[in-house]
Amino acid sequence: MNPEPQIIVLDAGGQYCHLIARKVRDLGVYAEVRPSDASAAELASARGIIISGGPSSVYDPASPRVDPAIFEIGRPVLGICYGQQIIAHVLGGEVRKGEKGEYGLATLELGPASDLLFSGLSGAQQVWMSHRDQVASVPPGFSVAGRTATCAVAAMAAPERGIYGVQFHPEVVHTTRGKEYLDNFVFRVCACLPDWDPRGRIPMLEREIRECVGPRKVFFFVSGGVDSSVAFTLCARALGEARVRGVYVDTGLMREGETEFARRFPGITIEDAREPFLEALAGVTDPERKRHIIGEEFVRVQERIINQRRLADEHWILGQGTIYPDTIESGGTANAAVIKTHHNRVAGIRKLIECGRIVEPLKSFYKDEVREVGRELGLPAELLERHPFPGPGLAIRCLCSEFDAPVRAVPEGWMIPVNSVGVQGDSRSYAPVLAIDSPDYGRATELINRIAGINRVIAAVRTRLPVPEMQARACSLTPERIARLRRADAAVRALSRRSGYDRQVWQFPVILIPLGAPEAPDSIVLRPVDSVDGMTARSVPIEPRLLEEMCDGLLAQEGLAGVFVDLTHKPPGTIEWE
Repeated sequence: MNPEPQIIVLDAGGQYCHLIARKVRDLGVYAEVRPSDASAAELASARGIIISGGPSSVYDPASPRVDPAIFEIGRPVLGICYGQQIIAHVLGGEVRKGEKGEYGLATLELGPASDLLFSGLSGAQQVWMSHRDQVASVPPGFSVAGRTATCAVAAMAAPERGIYGVQFHPEVVHTTRGKEYLDNFVFRVCACLPDWDPRGRIPMLEREIRECVGPRKVFFFVSGGVDSSVAFTLCARALGEARVRGVYVDTGLMREGETEFARRFPGITIEDAREPFLEALAGVTDPERKRHIIGEEFVRVQERIINQRRLADEHWILGQGTIYPDTIESGGTANAAVIKTHHNRVAGIRKLIECGRIVEPLKSFYKDEVREVGRELGLPAELLERHPFPGPGLAIRCLCSEFDAPVRAVPEGWMIPVNSVGVQGDSRSYAPVLAIDSPDYGRATELINRIAGINRVIAAVRTRLPVPEMQARACSLTPERIARLRRADAAVRALSRRSGYDRQVWQFPVILIPLGAPEAPDSIVLRPVDSVDGMTARSVPIEPRLLEEMCDGLLAQEGLAGVFVDLTHKPPGTIEWE
């Protein structure tokens, strides 16, 4: 039985809303998420309130609202990003769109402060931003506590009322002192008492699995990755191995060696579904449609397997390794924007959820928490330390285009006529990519913040022909292009493992984009990132000698015209391009 929450997080639709509650619980204090418009009376029993970020503008009539009475009940309030803006808006300040956005790393200058929230935190520090709107003037009774080069009110305070706002995100790992801000708010401002131990999750998860499944049995699609393997093992422990079966589906979209890796695990059978998946995806270019098709095809494969193996009579339900980022990026909370629909959140899966025919033991967890659970379960390190690989496989790393289009020169570099998915201000963007001539990460961040029409910057490392002479071509997913990407991915992974670089990054997607010339129609983009939970990520440089080796190996392959490096953090670019 969970205790009463001492901290309540109001959900304004932010990508990191649930992460705020998780970080508070990591401090040893129980926190829960509630709708943004929860009444002050519902919140009065808490010791403190945090208002999350979100994708909306406070001036939009449909934007999330809070009960103004929460500022009068004597409970401390902390607003984060949109949360700061709604505090300013409700209490008489001004919010307006900034001259440019601020996405990813920024430097906060925090003045000397004697109040409790900012205690011990003065000076310059790295923070993580994702906004274009900003507070232009603070409400009466508030002072400006911090600023960045782009944002004049990066933090504000009314300490005598216990109300604070920060434009940055203290809950994400890339705000270097974020834990200290939350610690100060929880213990100094709100005077919370420790009441929560984040350990001991496995008995709780096993109990929830048994309650969800009841007398039924569970059928799992497993990918050989961390999430599905941990979820499968949890269910087998909770229900007994006889009640849980696992099937690895070879979709034809897997990396080299993945199917062979899956064969090594006991209790897993292999289903060859390459033909139906590739047929369903033939001619498709839109990234959201790809994801929907793959998710629905998984549902059809499930139904076919259940019928073939006569499992329907045994009262089976589907098990999935869904984790929280899958849910939030799919628009899984009331005010959240859809960034990209994950294959385990398509319409067919949602219908099964509504019918109570799915168990997802990890749906409230982040990737780092899943790995911790896996270690407690005794799963091997070779599994738990694998880089994440998306459920849709190479399909979302093999970009397509509906039209032939030339590269366009702009003052900052070259506009590449290939769109990628991004997350800017907690909203989805789908925009062209800007290429520059050298891997300058600081310049890339400045360009994205300044140029409204892009969400990603790449650097040309080596190309067979000058970038201005390259052209995007109309193409879709084909076995030939998937095989080309599979070879490139295998070559990069082999070099990364041999050099030890794979241990320096959290994930290393290799992307195929339709950019080149008739004799070499595609190019490769390298996307190494560092993250903890996948919600935010920092683009990681590749040592020049290793990068040269990668270029040598890739451009020796048929059909590849160039090698680029993605310089973009998340936000504004998602880790995967689609």
